Amino acid sequence: MKILILYLSFLTSFFGNDNPKLTINVQNIKSLKGEIIIGVFNMDKDFLKEGVAIKNYTIAIDEATETIVINDLPKGEYAVSLYHDENSDNECNRNFLGIPKEAYGFSNNVKPKFSAPSYKDCKFLLLDNKVLDIVLRH
Repeated sequence: MKILILYLSFLTSFFGNDNPKLTINVQNIKSLKGEIIIGVFNMDKDFLKEGVAIKNYTIAIDEATETIVINDLPKGEYAVSLYHDENSDNECNRNFLGIPKEAYGFSNNVKPKFSAPSYKDCKFLLLDNKVLDIVLRH
């Protein structure tokens, strides 16, 4: 039985996870309160809608630049949105026009003009290890 367990352990480590590593560096954090909330999307439909992200991550803030390494995304096309939840209420607070009151950012450092950015503007391919530097907008 021990030999079977060792053999299975060897096989799973040999054929293990080949997901690429996505490193996200969040820059321009002006307050050390709260956390960074990250949403990862893989389709254009309902991009940026609440509850549609395929993965969500949270980073506790200790410095003006924070980094998260994500290893659980298979190869593919993605877009990332994030915001600084400074008051820790688990929502991106907005003004009466719908413009975020809390700092936010998107993959490809897309700067929204008069509306939220599109998936097409924010998308990137994750085929190998990749580093995204996202600058928060205030």
